[in-house]
Amino acid sequence: MNYYLLVYGAYLPITVLLTIWVARTLFTNGRTFLVDIFHGNEPLADSVNKLLLTGFYLINVGYATLTLRSTAEVHSYQQTVETLSVKVGTIILILGAMHFFNLYVFYKLRGRARDEARAYDFVLNKPQ
Repeated sequence: MNYYLLVYGAYLPITVLLTIWVARTLFTNGRTFLVDIFHGNEPLADSVNKLLLTGFYLINVGYATLTLRSTAEVHSYQQTVETLSVKVGTIILILGAMHFFNLYVFYKLRGRARDEARAYDFVLNKPQ
């Protein structure tokens, strides 16, 4: 039996489903931050959100495809599960890192937008 096909057959659907789930979560919940960052400009926030989603898919599916190849010996069900766990675990860690990176970027952008808004308010409300 070709155990590599089992690894590949499980790895790709698991990876794609995890990537879609994380991407949709970021897309849905990140919109609020982007609308705030862009001072209520919803079309701009939605456009940036879609571009971020596209980039997220490209990076993660591309990496998952690159790591599809296995150099480990797989001659049993145990080795199949072990190889699959390493591959899926790596993807989960990368998705988690990208999630926190996105949160960090949103946090920084939101802070910058608030600073700009405060500076703008100060200029408008400056006593004469």
